[in-house]
Amino acid sequence: MTAHGSLPLEYADIERARERLDDDTVVKETPVERSTSLEALVGGEVYLKMEHLQWTGSFKTRGAYNKISQAVADGVDSFVAASAGNHAQGVALAATRCGAEATIYMPDNAPQAKIEATRGYGATVELAGRDFQETMTHAKRAVEDAGAEFVHAYDDPDIIAGQGTLGTEMYHDRPDVDTVVVPIGGGGLISGVATAIKHLSPETRVVGVQATGAETVHQSLDKGFPVTLEDVDTIADGIATGGVSETTLGIIKRHVDDVVTVTDTEIARAILLLMERAKQVVEGSGAAAVAALLGGDLDVEGETVMPLLCGGNLDMTQLQTVVVHALTARRQLLRLRVRIDDRPGVLAEVSGTIADRGANIRDVRHDRSVEDLDVGEAYLVFQVETAGAEHAAGIVDDIAAAGYAVDVVNARSDA
Repeated sequence: MTAHGSLPLEYADIERARERLDDDTVVKETPVERSTSLEALVGGEVYLKMEHLQWTGSFKTRGAYNKISQAVADGVDSFVAASAGNHAQGVALAATRCGAEATIYMPDNAPQAKIEATRGYGATVELAGRDFQETMTHAKRAVEDAGAEFVHAYDDPDIIAGQGTLGTEMYHDRPDVDTVVVPIGGGGLISGVATAIKHLSPETRVVGVQATGAETVHQSLDKGFPVTLEDVDTIADGIATGGVSETTLGIIKRHVDDVVTVTDTEIARAILLLMERAKQVVEGSGAAAVAALLGGDLDVEGETVMPLLCGGNLDMTQLQTVVVHALTARRQLLRLRVRIDDRPGVLAEVSGTIADRGANIRDVRHDRSVEDLDVGEAYLVFQVETAGAEHAAGIVDDIAAAGYAVDVVNARSDA
């Protein structure tokens, strides 16, 4: 992707931001770890950039501190922001460290862990709006009423320059990197990272990742202006902004080589894989870059690739849902519906068939009130733990061989 004309951000802005962030109590240099498990799956050398281990659990402090520290030096002492959670914590920490006040507007459905963390960093939290766009409207209205300065999550050159310090760090971590993979919400992160990477290593490929339920970049590029979604639907709340800005779209055009999308199922798979193989807990947006590597739209075979784990603030109430979804996709959780004659001994017989395969029955229930059942029939609905797809297929085959009609049905997190 290329574009001509001037941009509001130069690499010199990122270098100045690095000087302001030269304090590891505000922003620390996060580690990189090689993942041989992922390498076996994608065919390239994979180095995880572990920004989820940053203070506040995400990269957002970089941009927030770069913005707020300059404003405080100019006499500003009160700030307002809108955020689904990670930007909120970054602004809260930055304002507190600079001796300023911050009020953060968050969506009504923001994860409780992020709300409490934002308060813990010293900010006042106001819940308003069904989604990020509505919350933004409330926040901007509050700025007008209070006379505070608004700290935008991504549509601000100072914010983007702060995020760009991460790109400089990634380059110095692995100067030989062929491809970096970066999640996209509003585009501030990838704008900063891509500006830094393309200045330091023009041949390095920069790939952006969006969740399918919040995808806007392709439409925006096609139409030539930012497209905003009325509704977003993704487990990756950190990139669920529903739109980029004119500023970030311009930088994406200039510096980003490709943008791919990932589904929530792919994101859930990546979260679980990172927990199992890398021993790292990340949120949906933090797993998006790895989800892109595991998907079918990005080929990194033979390359040195660095996916950015940009956030680790996974709400524990969401963790069960994510794990169940991912295990179901792997067929390690199997929900079976078996049609039976409703008579004594049948439950024991079907259960025995499952047990003979070495599978564990997590839950079972009778379902008799179904229209397609004849009198005297019932469904047995099992939730079964298996070793994977091959094991699951064997269980289904054995139940069918025993003379029962059996279907695999989608598992629910509350089943």
